[in-house]
Parts: sequence; C-alpha cells; structure tokens
Amino acid sequence: MITRPVFTHERSVSDRVWRYRLDDQGEAQALAIQQEHGVSDALARILAGRGVRSLDLPAYLEPRLRDLMPDPLLLKDMDLAAARLADAVMRRESVAIFGDYDVDGACSSALLAEWLDHFSLERTIHIPDRLVEGYGPNKEAITSLAQLGARLLVTVDCGTTSHDTLQEAKRLGMDVVVLDHHQAPVDLPSVDALVNPNRQDDLSGLGHLCAAGVVFMTIIAATRVLRERKFFNAHLKEPDLLSSLDLVALATIADVVPLYGLNRAFVRQGLDLRLLARVPALGYALWLM
Repeated sequence: MITRPVFTHERSVSDRVWRYRLDDQGEAQALAIQQEHGVSDALARILAGRGVRSLDLPAYLEPRLRDLMPDPLLLKDMDLAAARLADAVMRRESVAIFGDYDVDGACSSALLAEWLDHFSLERTIHIPDRLVEGYGPNKEAITSLAQLGARLLVTVDCGTTSHDTLQEAKRLGMDVVVLDHHQAPVDLPSVDALVNPNRQDDLSGLGHLCAAGVVFMTIIAATRVLRERKFFNAHLKEPDLLSSLDLVALATIADVVPLYGLNRAFVRQGLDLRLLARVPALGYALWLM
C-alpha cells in the first residue's frame, strides 16, 4: 500500500496516517487516465478507484442512450404491455394510471401521462394519500377509477404484490398492466402484463432501473408497435420521447438507484436545461450547491 503524503500531508487532524486508496495497479491506471485524457489527478483517481479503464473513459463520462439502450423486449412481458398500450391508443380507450406517492412514482405517472396526452387520450392519474391509503393499489381507488370509465389500469412503481386489488380491477372489467421495479416474489398477480426487471423469471439484467426507467422503455416499445402498425401519418407524428428524459433522470436520482449502465445515460442526457426549466426549485437548489 502506498503511504506517501496525500496533498502534502502525512497525518490527519486526529493523527491518523493518510493513505491512498489505490494499489500499484490502480495508481498506474489513474496515471494513464490523467495523461491520456487530460483530466485532473483527483478525478483520475476517483475514476480508477471505480474500476474505470482509460479505454472506457469517454463512454463513461459521456454515456448515450444510443449506445446503452437495450431492446425493451428483453424485459419479461414487455411485448404484452407494449401491445396493450398500443391497443388503448388505437381504440381511444380511457386509461387509469395508479402511481406511488414518491418521486419515482410521480415521475413515472407523469411520463406515461405525457405519452398518452400526445394521442389526446382520456387518462386519469391517481396518487394515493400516504397516510390514508398507504402504499400500492387499494380497492376503493380502483373502484373509483373503474366508475370513471377506465378500460385499462396501469400501475407504476407499485402493483407487483397487489394480488387481491388487481383481481378486483379485472372483476370490474379493466385490463391491468403493471410497470414496477421492486423485488418480486415467485407468485405474481394474474394481470395482462407485469413488467418488472426484478421479477424472478426476468433475465434482462436491468434490475438497477427505477420505475420511471421501466416506464420509459415501455413507451419506447409501445411507440414501436404503433409504428409497425403504420399508425403514424402526416397528421400524427411520433412522440418525442427524448423530451421526457428529464423525468427519468429526476426519478433515477431521487430513488437512489445505482448510477451505472443505462441509468448513467438517463441522468446524463436528462439533466439539462429542460429539467431546470420544468423544475425551477431544483435549478435553484443546484445553484446553491
């Protein structure tokens, strides 16, 4: 272990010896990063400490969806969810969105609502009262949504374990699509589609996504289905999905999911002026930092 002085100091205020985190191989990697890419010594050490190789640095610092976005159909049940959403658009059905009360749930709800708004579809969002309704779908809210005429219920950031409630939704005549990311048991609700990278039979390797990331991949897949059905024309263009990346970035950060792979691209491309314009308070907070 290297014990030379750190920032010209050998000991801390509490008289502990300062030691560099990197071993000899890490030191060599940090030096290569610094020399080949012109970054500061401190940043080079942080990157080397995270296992980033000099060869991979450009992609790590500038992650792009075009390079990191996998085929959404890798997710279990994604084909069913995308087809059902496309059906709702083409049939002009009323859609009910049931979200969680945290940032990820709210952003996921808004993300799906924006996509539906592009097609001028009637939609309703229900975010439960945390103290009164608790977490996840409840029968009272589901009954109310059915009475409003919803033909399709989409739960976002919840629903993976809501067996009885979603069975009630089916009994009331609604089709049900679950878009979630929470850990899932073997026994899943009987619904039309349940997309969750953390269900035990999902092999996508995307378990690090937040719910908004799952919703974003779902609307990509649903848009593709509509394109294949030749739904778009001169009078109805495809939705600009990238314009909603600010919501995905905000949810990814707020839900404290790991910032690697696709999540890095979501945050890197979503944290731009669109996000600051949409959430002025966040822009002010970043300015204060």
